[in-house]
Parts: sequence; structure tokens; C-alpha cells
Amino acid sequence: MTKQVKNQILKYLYYQKLFGFDYHSNLNINLYSSCDFNLPSSLKELKNSVDNCHLCELSKGRKNTLFGYGKEQSKIMFICDEPTKSEDETGFFYSGNSGELLSKMIENVLNIKKEDVYITNLVKCRGAKEANFQNFESCNCYLLKQIEIIKPKLIIAVGEKVYSYLMKNSEEFSKNKGKTLNFNSSILIPIFSPIYLLKNPSLKKDTYLDMLKIKNLYEEF
Repeated sequence: MTKQVKNQILKYLYYQKLFGFDYHSNLNINLYSSCDFNLPSSLKELKNSVDNCHLCELSKGRKNTLFGYGKEQSKIMFICDEPTKSEDETGFFYSGNSGELLSKMIENVLNIKKEDVYITNLVKCRGAKEANFQNFESCNCYLLKQIEIIKPKLIIAVGEKVYSYLMKNSEEFSKNKGKTLNFNSSILIPIFSPIYLLKNPSLKKDTYLDMLKIKNLYEEF
């Protein structure tokens, strides 16, 4: 079939649609998620799946995928919402001002090298627009598979979006920030995100106390 014939057929179908004729049901790409596929059980293979993922519109605007970084099967996992602009540019976690702040929170307060914790995001790409709930859903099984492989005892929900999505909780973030919650077989603690702390530096002391609590729990494992 030549390109000219294809164009004639498309033109014909278009005019038919104008008169109310439909030839197929509407296709909603956002209904698809990583849950629709069998995912590999190794981080290396799972990362390859993410690198080749185009399930949502975020993939169209990304420069790099930010799958995860750190020690496999670490006792502690940090989950952020989406890659920052700096992380998307460089392809590395802890890039930019917010990344540097999070690195200091981990190494200076928890007294753990950032390479010894595991960090990831709800979504693995940064798009032209801010990530939304449907994007989180598209990437959810990648995240759940990471948790299944790593088996962290302690999960740190970095920011209100991560807390709200993971816990499916209508309770205000402020009421549960710094508290120990249950998430599957792990303990989950929500904290302020570094981006929020940079905008509200007076809350750094409050977060420092939350990090000390995390440190004590981590040392008990």
C-alpha cells in the first residue's frame, strides 16, 4: 500500500467520523502501567526495562532515566517523587542543590555513606510537566519490584507526594511526618523533601530531629 493510498483511506475515515461513524473504541494510553508486563527479578534487568520504557508522556521529555542508586539490598531506602532538573541533565542522583542537601542529611546525620543506602523515585523520568498520579501509577510496579528485590527494613518517604501516594492516606502529611508507619513488610517514615526545606529553611531543625529518629531505628536493625 502506497503512502498516497494510506492518506486517502485516512481522509475517508476522517470524513466518515465527522458524520458519526466510529470504527474502534477509544484507546487510553494512560490505562497501561508496568503492571501489565512480567518484570525481571534483578535490578540490572529491571533497569534495562525502565531505560526502554515509554508507558507515559514523561518519557518523551526525559534526557536520562533515574532508575535507582546505592547498595542492593540496603536496609534503608529513600523514595523521592520525581527526578530533579539537575538529575535529569546529569543522569545521577544527588545532583543540584536539593540533591546535595539530601546527601548531607544522609551522611552527616545518619552517618551513612550515600552509596550504602538505596534511593529511587516514584517515577523514573522527568517530563516537560510535573509528574501526576497517572504517571505514578504507570511506574508503580517498577517501584514495587525494586522494593521486593532490595527488601528494605526502613523506607523514607521524601516529601508529601510520596507519603500520600504510597500510603493512599487522606490524613494530612503534617500529622504523620516523622512517625513510624507500616508499608507492606517495611517501616515507613515520611520527612520533608529537600526542595521544600530549601524554600522553608526554618524547618531544617525539625527534619534534623526526624533524621535522628531514623538513625536510631536504622542502628537497631
